[in-house]
Amino acid sequence: MTIFEALRISHDIQRELAQKLIATQGDSAERHALFSQLKQELTVHSVAEERHFYIPLMQQDAGVDLSRHAIAEHHEMDEMIEGLEETDPSSPSWLAQAKALAEKVEHHLKEEEHTFFQMAGKLLRDKEKQQLAGDYLNAYGEMKQAS
Repeated sequence: MTIFEALRISHDIQRELAQKLIATQGDSAERHALFSQLKQELTVHSVAEERHFYIPLMQQDAGVDLSRHAIAEHHEMDEMIEGLEETDPSSPSWLAQAKALAEKVEHHLKEEEHTFFQMAGKLLRDKEKQQLAGDYLNAYGEMKQAS
């Protein structure tokens, strides 16, 4: 497995959770559960991805800009999650913010999969792609269990 295949596993989970979340209504147990799951998935994924994909890419000049852009988007999503945590889940504003987060997640994942992965594929050697996948999956699994 390569780092790209490993990252796509979490990407698919994020897409599914985001879509389910914006389909919820009111201050329901389902909304709280899905938000908690999405928050955990985004947090665990972004930390593991930054450590085992973007930081290695930053070791090469050609990988610096794309890595910085992606990490900045992770920060934006963190701030959007904080905004949702501070908003009443029964308010219309909460759903609007959740939809904005879902759109940001989708934009970020598409950009990674259609642009960043191709650029990174040229920068990383085949052995690195496999090693980074293992490192990412180990970190992801450990953080997921700990949270």
